[in-house]
Amino acid sequence: MLIYNYVDSNLGGYSHWKGQVLTADELHVLYEGIKLNNVHHYDYVLTGYSRDTSFLEMVVDIIQELKRANPSLVYVCDPVLGDHGSMYVPENLHPVYKNKVVPVADIITPNQFEAELLTGKNISTEKEAVEVMDLLHAMGPDTVVITSSDLPSRLGDQFLVSLGSQRTVHPDGSRSTQRVRMDVPKVDAVFVGTGDLFAAMLLAWTHHYPNDLKTACEKTFSVMHHVIQRTISYAHELAGPGRRPSPPQLELRMVQSKADIEDPAIVMRATVIS
Repeated sequence: MLIYNYVDSNLGGYSHWKGQVLTADELHVLYEGIKLNNVHHYDYVLTGYSRDTSFLEMVVDIIQELKRANPSLVYVCDPVLGDHGSMYVPENLHPVYKNKVVPVADIITPNQFEAELLTGKNISTEKEAVEVMDLLHAMGPDTVVITSSDLPSRLGDQFLVSLGSQRTVHPDGSRSTQRVRMDVPKVDAVFVGTGDLFAAMLLAWTHHYPNDLKTACEKTFSVMHHVIQRTISYAHELAGPGRRPSPPQLELRMVQSKADIEDPAIVMRATVIS
């Protein structure tokens, strides 16, 4: 089940935009229709961008109801709040994410700014990033992936650092935590939809590797690499020599990347950290 707060003609980057924001009442009506037809039995729910507190609170109500019916349901939340030190959603969404949404999530995919905002703790070292992920675990989610950070990469300034942490409860009741680090090549282009694709791919690959975050991250980041590289090649071909590609030319080449999405060649490796 995929829940988003808007229906629009296109993502950002274009000169014009048409569409509408889905209200909490409209979401409730849609969900009631799904229940009336008895097709509300889900294994996964994924949510992303929202600009409305009542909508988010309705999402929480739906998640809680679905989890009562299926306690093994996995809720994946991309807590879209902002990036690079500033918010691009209303500030009143912050406490709703922190106090209501994140606690019912099983997997979250914040960037560094969002992780800091949710925990109230800054990240300037890998150790602090681990502490922030532990704080996020304590709020509810068993799997946390910080999709991008400002931490220095061991591979140089052309790479950014992503980190992940997965808390596992074993059949005997014991617990363990696997933490990983990824050094990801930077790309000199602006895309839209990469956050949505990342969250969807992480959902898919954690389904296949539920207790192996290292492999799930390698698969997820490799898919992202293949899709972005194919998109860049296509965009530059359309733009022509010496010209910067436009937003329409940088639309992610999803259909053309079907094989890579289904079975990516592993080109991104994760390092297990303590």
